[in-house]
Amino acid sequence: MSPNRSRLLFSLLAACIAAAPAGAALAQDVVLGASVQLTGPVANTGRYYRDAYQLAIDKINAAGGVKITGQSHKLALKLYDNQSDVNLSVRQYTQLVSQDKVNLLLGPFASNFALADSAVSEKYKVPMVQGGGASDQIFARNFKYVFGTLAPASNYFGSTIDMLKALKTPPKTVALLYADDAFDVSVAEGTRPMLKKAGFDAVMDERYSSNTSDFNSLLSQIKSKNVDVVLVAGHETEILNFVRQAKSLAVAPKMYSFTVGVPSEDFRKALGKDADYAFGMTAWLPTPALKDRWFGDAEQFAKEYKARFGYDPDYHAASGVADVEALVQAMEDAGSIEPQKVRDALAKIKFDSLYGPIAFAANGQINLPQVVIQVQGEHLAEIYNAKGFVKQPKYPMPAWNAR
Repeated sequence: MSPNRSRLLFSLLAACIAAAPAGAALAQDVVLGASVQLTGPVANTGRYYRDAYQLAIDKINAAGGVKITGQSHKLALKLYDNQSDVNLSVRQYTQLVSQDKVNLLLGPFASNFALADSAVSEKYKVPMVQGGGASDQIFARNFKYVFGTLAPASNYFGSTIDMLKALKTPPKTVALLYADDAFDVSVAEGTRPMLKKAGFDAVMDERYSSNTSDFNSLLSQIKSKNVDVVLVAGHETEILNFVRQAKSLAVAPKMYSFTVGVPSEDFRKALGKDADYAFGMTAWLPTPALKDRWFGDAEQFAKEYKARFGYDPDYHAASGVADVEALVQAMEDAGSIEPQKVRDALAKIKFDSLYGPIAFAANGQINLPQVVIQVQGEHLAEIYNAKGFVKQPKYPMPAWNAR
């Protein structure tokens, strides 16, 4: 290319740049970084976060992106697969902030991951908003850069215990079973005093190894002790095994309730009719009463999510969207993408999302009330909320051979 032609092209390019609207085409992308479980044992839940993050980012970008001091910025997502390996996840978050230089962080799924990964955000002083870890341990370390949109694990069974007290014929004996990871240990630690205060006799309080597939011994104890209610804190695969083995051993207490699984469409499909009567809890249901700046309301979000990904969202997906929205709202409130300013804005943020009202406590955690739900035939029914019974529960649960 001749020197004259090169100078002409350079002049034209410079003229185009000078003519571009200030802050429009040249505004830098805001990159959000995350590591989630796309493969490995908990990939089925990890996908909720991947899909929720991307849907939220696409929706916000379609509405003009993030507005910071009059300038519009597009969001971008830098995502790694941690392969359900917590050590790999820590390395990936370190890479996101130290090498990839992402602006802000979204979280992984599961409390043990969030517990480890948030140490990276704290070290590098880059805010992380995560909706995958609820363990009280995450928020008991006086960290300043981790914010969580799940209710405290210690209170997961709180609404269930309130419902048990409100039954016409309350149960007398309760078994508490829990896995040995951070989330489930926090659940158990919070549940024990609530059971005692409510006057229930905890005849079993048993810890089991995460990812166990054998519940025969525990189920035999439940049967021999004639336990009325069984509360299980565990992972979805464990809960599936628990229900299947309960059926094979003909163990049918008056009620069982699980911290995970019941809100999930996949869980109910995996068990089929055997999922009937199972209780669970959720901090979110796709109701039009939950209004939202970008999606309209939670019901519209659920329809859009299902149309795009082919499966129904549950509270994991809703909390994942809220994580993105919280970062966007904080950037706009701060008028900056500077991590410290965004962190300070998150600490005092208050806005309505499709997940519910977002306002973080001093420890960085949110506290939304859990709604008691139950599988009733082909439907997932809302049974009990902060105002009392919404619908009568199917209680007591019939024997397996009487269904």
